Amino acid sequence: MKELFGQRLREQRQNQGLTMEQLAEKANLSTNFIGAIERGLKEPSLSTLISILNALDIPADVLLRDYVGTASHVTDDEICKRLEGLTPIQKKAALDLLDTYIGNLPYLTNEE
Repeated sequence: MKELFGQRLREQRQNQGLTMEQLAEKANLSTNFIGAIERGLKEPSLSTLISILNALDIPADVLLRDYVGTASHVTDDEICKRLEGLTPIQKKAALDLLDTYIGNLPYLTNEE
């Protein structure tokens, strides 16, 4: 997946006629880091991704389409691990949010 993201980043950079150096400067990143992302060696953090998107003035889906997979890999164990470190009040809040989200799934997916 890193390779696909890197390919899309390179494609967008080149479409705008930017060198790696120019993109790095606009995104306040190093040229080496941009190169490593484009070669699929590194993954940007969320804040770095936002910097790149702003520098290219493109929406996230241009780089992420088909990159964000389905949640089929999410297991009950993963959900439990995420809740483990929370206080009882935080767990209650998380469950309330989950209940609200699940209740709105038909609305969010235009299903009835």
